[in-house]
Amino acid sequence: MPQSHPPHSDVVYPSAIPFVVTHLVCVGAIWTGVPVRALVLASVLYVVRMWAITAGYHRYFSHRTYKTSRVMQFLIAFLGQTSAQRGVIWWAAVHRHHHLHSDTEHDVHSPRHHGFLYSHVTWIFNPSNWEPDYGTVKDLTRYPELVWLDRNTYLPAILLGFGVWLVGGWAMLVVGFFWSTVVLFHCTFFINSLAHVSGSQRYLTGDDSRNNVWLALITLGEGWHNNHHHYQSSTRQGFRWWEIDISYYVLKVMSWFRLVWDLRAPPEEIVRGERPVGRKVVERVANELAQAFNIEGIAWAVREAWYEAHPIEDLSDCIRRARAQMEERLTEMSFPHLPTVPELRDKAEEMFQESHSLDAIVNRTHEILAAAVARHLCERVIASG
Repeated sequence: MPQSHPPHSDVVYPSAIPFVVTHLVCVGAIWTGVPVRALVLASVLYVVRMWAITAGYHRYFSHRTYKTSRVMQFLIAFLGQTSAQRGVIWWAAVHRHHHLHSDTEHDVHSPRHHGFLYSHVTWIFNPSNWEPDYGTVKDLTRYPELVWLDRNTYLPAILLGFGVWLVGGWAMLVVGFFWSTVVLFHCTFFINSLAHVSGSQRYLTGDDSRNNVWLALITLGEGWHNNHHHYQSSTRQGFRWWEIDISYYVLKVMSWFRLVWDLRAPPEEIVRGERPVGRKVVERVANELAQAFNIEGIAWAVREAWYEAHPIEDLSDCIRRARAQMEERLTEMSFPHLPTVPELRDKAEEMFQESHSLDAIVNRTHEILAAAVARHLCERVIASG
């Protein structure tokens, strides 16, 4: 059974202290100054490390959307960990869990269930999220060098910061390293929070993932988040020619030199949204559609309509003899209070974007509503004796 990850009850997370200190160090620029060369270094470190997170942590280690050598794999992982966003294996395990339970109560960082601030940053400090299911990343834990790197979580970041200070002094450390690290934190975190709140949904994915052009620009292509949730196996997340995806462009150039290879592209029917969605998405969307209706009110109206045509003993006997048959019967009967398939279709078109799977979703919703009404009737009749 998947475990739920509710916000922790503590007012203060002790593990957040280093994170807060990292932000406070940035104020040190008041004393060190902000030289142009430090700003240039900050920009370079931001772009390079953002690429390591997006193309490395995300598209390679979490989704395996392309292949590379063992040496390059380690180098990308090391570069990613200079961002101080925890170990590469931990990151991949958490992200795979996110996709498995995206925007359900089991998602560790869903704005829908836990609020924007928690989904953006504070979930990281919740002790219940410190040990993800490493059974989902056995393809990574078989490499001892990656396991060593993951255990020495902040070593690459410390080495980078020390190197920057050694070469450039305090201004380069504060502005070049710490400023870029903090900005990198929040721009990466925006994909967990803002990309599930603001933007457009081209594809029906059963979650709140959205495409956001501004996030795509500052995260080198990760802002095409609805595209990604629609087809996670693609190296390219900007599906259309105008959807800028810098991480993919860099990987494409690297592939010319055989540094990486087998970059996966989405099939045309996927891009056009013509392939039916999976059963899990149908179930999620159907349940969301069903929740848009007042089940208890419908059950009450159905019960009253039944009483007008049948004695109460008839209903009680029906419930006690075969609840399953009753659910099937309710599905077939045309009560004026139970939404019809055409009515559900209209509601689905109002709530969700167009999809070739809407008919399957509507039919499943009709079944869910009928079963829910049957449960309510059972409870009321049995309670009344």
